[in-house]
Amino acid sequence: MFYRKIVRPLLFAFPAETAHRMVTRSLMLLGAIPGLTKLLRYLLVTRDSTIAVRVFGLDLPSPIGLAAGMDKDAEAYELFGALGFGFVEVGTLTAQPQSGNPRPRLFRLPDDRALINRMGFNNRGADDAERRLRGKRQRRTVVGINIGKTRAVPDDKTVEDYLQSAARLIPCADYLVINVSSPNTPGLRDLQQIERLRPLLTAIQALITRLSLRAERRIPLLVKIAPDLSNQDIDAVADLALELKLDGIIAGNTTVSREGLVSDANTISRCGVGGLSGAPLKSRAFEVLRRLRARVGDRLVIIGAGGIASVEDVWEWIAAGATLVQIYTALVYEGPLLPYHLARQLARRVRSSGMRNISQAVGIEASIK
Repeated sequence: MFYRKIVRPLLFAFPAETAHRMVTRSLMLLGAIPGLTKLLRYLLVTRDSTIAVRVFGLDLPSPIGLAAGMDKDAEAYELFGALGFGFVEVGTLTAQPQSGNPRPRLFRLPDDRALINRMGFNNRGADDAERRLRGKRQRRTVVGINIGKTRAVPDDKTVEDYLQSAARLIPCADYLVINVSSPNTPGLRDLQQIERLRPLLTAIQALITRLSLRAERRIPLLVKIAPDLSNQDIDAVADLALELKLDGIIAGNTTVSREGLVSDANTISRCGVGGLSGAPLKSRAFEVLRRLRARVGDRLVIIGAGGIASVEDVWEWIAAGATLVQIYTALVYEGPLLPYHLARQLARRVRSSGMRNISQAVGIEASIK
């Protein structure tokens, strides 16, 4: 209530990207206060066995994670973890630093509880993030690393560009995500075509195998796809993921569609092009999740994302086949205690269902049918 009545109106008085940066900076400052992160983790991370999950050989306190885009440069992941997220995905990171698209490039649609962004992978580069991630002596938060294509790199050097990022960041990652689905980097979504996706994923897999020989564990590899793919293309990506024995798929990213928005046409027009996230994405994102689960069964981990904002959403996504879920836009509208509240509510939901653990709920929608 305090966030909705006091904090959110103050933040919304600033341009969306300015407010985003203010929040990230504030979290970094809080993280520098001795003992505060540890205290927040003690107060807000749910230690309830009913929602603890083991995925990729990792123990997560909750299946609810933070999607990439909020902590682009891996600056505040420990604070986000201390707020109650079961895992945090940082990035999207590119091999070379880049400033992204011209501002303004992030917009709110409050009537739709949505955001539109055309950030364009603005980040300080893989080397900068790698130094920060390696600098943590004892990391308490499970961190996925999301990598994308450097805009300035020509198409015929795309694989080499991803490999450069991956080589720096794989040793720091709990899992690695290949982002080929942002609508804000020209030509990026073309990489979802199987003939282009196969050599990219194969090259990254080979690198992971080489690096794993020197590491204690093999880093899981996932691909992140767009909800705008046709059903036929979704099936093709799923089949490729099975063929290559990927560890999972993230479904999905933002959408270029503006269908179903209730905001007035002038507001939407002022936002311009970019990816839409939040509540309007929910229906298509859920449809993609169901299709993927029907295609791959339990052979891959599916991380569901797109408009998830309530415990009912979390339960519905998991029941439809998501092993894990991610939120982003809902955090903007509901505030930093959202992961804590969702985790507590989910634990109650699991108990009321008569299950011992949330993992028993994964895909139960299909078994009921």
